[in-house]
Amino acid sequence: MTSFDGAFRRATLADATKLATLVEFASEGLALYLWTQLAGPGGDPWEIGRQRVTSETLGVCYRNALIAERNGTTMGVLIGYPLGNKPGHDDTLPALLAPLHELMALAPNTWYVQVLAAYPEHRSCGVGTALLGEADRCAAAAGIDGLSLVVSDTNTGARRLYERNGFREAALRRMVKEGWRHPGTDWLLMTRRVAGDPASGRGSAALRQ
Repeated sequence: MTSFDGAFRRATLADATKLATLVEFASEGLALYLWTQLAGPGGDPWEIGRQRVTSETLGVCYRNALIAERNGTTMGVLIGYPLGNKPGHDDTLPALLAPLHELMALAPNTWYVQVLAAYPEHRSCGVGTALLGEADRCAAAAGIDGLSLVVSDTNTGARRLYERNGFREAALRRMVKEGWRHPGTDWLLMTRRVAGDPASGRGSAALRQ
């Protein structure tokens, strides 16, 4: 397997366009569908996406993002944060997101990988595995001993990556699609223990929730 030979840095507001694109890659079209609904007729869904990633309050905020790059070129991104003891429930959520939040609620006190994505030309370069290693370090620095994420049942490439890195399926929920077109049936919650000793605090500082 190819090893990643780049570097990591925290995202900034200037990365908004890149982050929106990578969030859309990771969501398999769900993000753009929701942004289009929010933008309304004649609106720009990508502007909504940029607003979301520059928000100071959402989990997908740039403050929770770590960028993988080589020679100044962005290759991929990790967006994650700690889930509390009782991840909150929001009755105002779109129905499409309800199953994902139900699964998140089944993984309290874990460090949640909300987005893990690479540009197509930088896939199979070890970026995903390297970013999951950074997720370990972020979780360890926060004193958290587990990682969690949600992936679609048909995203076989991502599932193989996660399984190679020790993740195992913990639960599933049926997708709600409405007008979103996707070949999958279920969302899968995958979890694993953090590699190393969470109490040691080794590695990069935890990203802020």
